[in-house]
Amino acid sequence: MHTLDLIVILGYLAATAWLGLRLSGRQAGLKDYFLGGRNLPWWAVCLSVVATETSALTVVGTPVMSYLGDFSFLQVAVGYLIGRIVVAFLMLPRYYDGEMVTAYAYLGKRFGQSTQTTAGVTFLFTRLLADGVRVLAAAIPMKLILDGMGLHTNYFTIIVILSVVTIAYTFIGGIKAVVWVDVVQMCLYVLGGFLAIIVVSMQTGGGWFTDAAADGKLNLLVTTGNPLSDASTLIPSLIGGAVFAMASHGADQIVVQRLLTCRSRGEAQKALIGSGILVFFQFLVFLVVGLALWGYYEQRAPQDLGLGRDDEIFPLFIIEALPAGISGLLLAAILAAAMSTLSSSLSALSSSTVTDVYAKILRRPLGDREGLRAGRWATVGWGLAFIVPAAFFQSDEGNIVILALGIAGITYGGLLGAFIFGIVNSRARAADANIAFVAAVAVNLFFFVMEKYVVGEVWVAWQWYPLLGVIVTLSVGGLLGLRHPAPSRAADVPTT
Repeated sequence: MHTLDLIVILGYLAATAWLGLRLSGRQAGLKDYFLGGRNLPWWAVCLSVVATETSALTVVGTPVMSYLGDFSFLQVAVGYLIGRIVVAFLMLPRYYDGEMVTAYAYLGKRFGQSTQTTAGVTFLFTRLLADGVRVLAAAIPMKLILDGMGLHTNYFTIIVILSVVTIAYTFIGGIKAVVWVDVVQMCLYVLGGFLAIIVVSMQTGGGWFTDAAADGKLNLLVTTGNPLSDASTLIPSLIGGAVFAMASHGADQIVVQRLLTCRSRGEAQKALIGSGILVFFQFLVFLVVGLALWGYYEQRAPQDLGLGRDDEIFPLFIIEALPAGISGLLLAAILAAAMSTLSSSLSALSSSTVTDVYAKILRRPLGDREGLRAGRWATVGWGLAFIVPAAFFQSDEGNIVILALGIAGITYGGLLGAFIFGIVNSRARAADANIAFVAAVAVNLFFFVMEKYVVGEVWVAWQWYPLLGVIVTLSVGGLLGLRHPAPSRAADVPTT
């Protein structure tokens, strides 16, 4: 690494903060701060959704999947697209008809305050853990860089710097700043992927692609293996991936908040479905990066290259193989992906904190000035809180992508199940939904803890967590709902 690379990275951090503040506009109240005045173009929201769900996990973690395996992760991307289509036509209309600020406001309307608060608090906790892993993913290459330059530091310091820069433009600019910076950041990290492929091809002559094809690394469909526990097989990837996307894009505030910034329901549907198509090609780009690195390093295992984590393979290439300035640009791309997700999480966490928790505790509507002030300070608080899970998970040796998706899946099923439960079960009341939701989270948490920290082997593939949660929610809630008589008409649906 050269001083020029560090200058490029620091320049990027400064430019990002400036751009976010410049493009954000004046924030007059809650609707501006959390929904951008509902006046953002669908294509910008589409790119923001992709950038939000991508994070540094995709840039750092996806190349490892093809480096060590093949293209089968694209099966999940197909499932993601199917799930988005369902959300676009089943759940989005309900959000727009109700003029809601958060995804969980629908649960409040259907079941009452207790269910909305329960879902909101659960979202806050899970998002904190999952995005702590994403911040760690960005800290991995940064630590390699600084260590290589003789500036030895720790993950804590790097995470604090990333958090402070992101907090700055999210604090002042709100969702407008987040969306427009996301657009720029997505273009940057995808460009970084293409640059890596071009550089490897120029240095090796491009023979890595034919070698990978001959070795079976272009394989897309996996029809063998246990579909319950093997995450690489077709069935969990399509079905589980579709349900996972329904939960992450229909019941997770971090995505729903973006979709609610569109000018109309139709534009939100275009943004959502378009994001599924872009995600497929984005995964493809970084899987090709993994094949290129596999050829560049002559098929050696990451451990043979002196790496402590498999996820360090792409950062190692950036540091060692690229010319000065270009290395800094690609590392800035990784930071772009990380900060995109972090800023999105901060905005979503603060909106849910204010709307689903703080306002409910006060038992009164918040004025614009009061809500804006509370939202900004919630942004600061959550930004600092990311440090704890990021530091906790730094010792984990597994694939960092699968770790983050597994954590998110713990509560996704319960959240999605509660939405579906409220739509299809007219008998359901708040207590039924709350108990069923807690039961679903408890079941998935049991599997995650046992597999990760007790038995050390996978019982249920991460893609199945949301579907399992939906099944538990509908089953438990349905049985509890039998205690109540069915309402005579839709208007009589009880909420308490």
